[in-house]
Amino acid sequence: MTRKARSDSSPTPVTAHSLPLWQLLISCADAVAAVLRGQSLNDALDACPSTQRPGVQALSFAVLRRLGTAQALRTILVPKKPDRWVDGLLLSALALACGTEYSEHTLVDQTVEAAKRKARPASGLVNAVMRRFLRDRRELMAEIETDPVAHFNHPDWWIGKLKRDWPEQWQAILAANQEAAPMALRVNQRRATPEQYLQRLLDADLRAHLDPATGGIVLQHAVAVKRLPGFDTGDVSVQDLSAQRAAPLLLSACGLTSGRPAGSPLPRVLDACAAPGGKTAHLLELADLDVTALDADPQRLTRVHDTLERLGLHAHTLAANASQPDTWWNGQMFDAILLDAPCSASGIVRRHPDVRWLRREPDIPALARTQDAILDALWPLLKPGGHLLYCTCSVFKEEGQDRVDAFLQRCPQGKPLTAPGHLLPVVEYDEPTGSDPGDGFFYALFTKI
Repeated sequence: MTRKARSDSSPTPVTAHSLPLWQLLISCADAVAAVLRGQSLNDALDACPSTQRPGVQALSFAVLRRLGTAQALRTILVPKKPDRWVDGLLLSALALACGTEYSEHTLVDQTVEAAKRKARPASGLVNAVMRRFLRDRRELMAEIETDPVAHFNHPDWWIGKLKRDWPEQWQAILAANQEAAPMALRVNQRRATPEQYLQRLLDADLRAHLDPATGGIVLQHAVAVKRLPGFDTGDVSVQDLSAQRAAPLLLSACGLTSGRPAGSPLPRVLDACAAPGGKTAHLLELADLDVTALDADPQRLTRVHDTLERLGLHAHTLAANASQPDTWWNGQMFDAILLDAPCSASGIVRRHPDVRWLRREPDIPALARTQDAILDALWPLLKPGGHLLYCTCSVFKEEGQDRVDAFLQRCPQGKPLTAPGHLLPVVEYDEPTGSDPGDGFFYALFTKI
């Protein structure tokens, strides 16, 4: 599984629903059980009735951010793991009981009601477990206090990898992953400046501020995209601040942000692994380009089409494997290549709390081999003097600086240029700008000599 953040979604407050809690808990237990089976939360939520989806997403986010704690508690309270759905319900209820979303009485009552509606024989067990937790909470929490998975709510291998990669920042990264990411916007600069659009937001009574490092806009509170002025007509898109660095970084290095001589051909740019299309669109918003948007998944490629259509932009789209250019490349060299490589998505856990529970330790070296293969396959497609930007939404060095070091050993004609490198999703790591530091990302820029 690789993941890029959905560009049109934002967290829903956990209390923002009108359906009975027991009904939402039934679907939340379904979603949690699906994640524990290895299914992404996005896919699990897609199977949820549309009227329930916002409330279930909010509950699922809260549960998955405390799943390590809930699993440790359930292991003590019910040593023999119950049936999959009942386990999902208990984990959901225990996770919520560790928060402040609901009163104890409401949560127990509605959890038992959910069990009665879906798995009546298990309702007595559910009732007993929840009442014992509430009665013995202090002793139970003390019992799991030294368990790092229960404390940090990440798998043990993930914690260990962060400790090795970031010995000074690992705890701050884990803490940041437990927070909801803000909603950040990218203004279509063919339509308006960020300052002009910010005023439109303020006029619509939407509190926001401009991020000076990227020109992006951060909303004080997430809203449905339909509330954003001009969203349907392509004036603005939802995109994390770290992701907004890609297009300006590549175009600035290539000198493509200041226009081109009249009558000259459009610069050819490849956006490899392009779906869902946010970076493709950003490139076209900033410059006149001949862009090829490539993605191996035809279904995900339809999202690139939809994104470009909403924004009134055009790119050539290809459903093909970036590591096999002999199956799709027409022999024309590219002036610039953006490679947003398949990765662990360990940098976007704030937005996708299921990622930490879906990933397995062997996935990381396997992804590193894929990243190497794509880099090696695309490098020959770049013109001499051209530029390649390699990025991943990962905080693991194995998918970032380690890949750059290995690539430069294999390709001595690649000259590294100034780039941000690893960006961590922690305020302590970023310069104090008064804004969100953005998701965890890695950027490396090369020119071919």
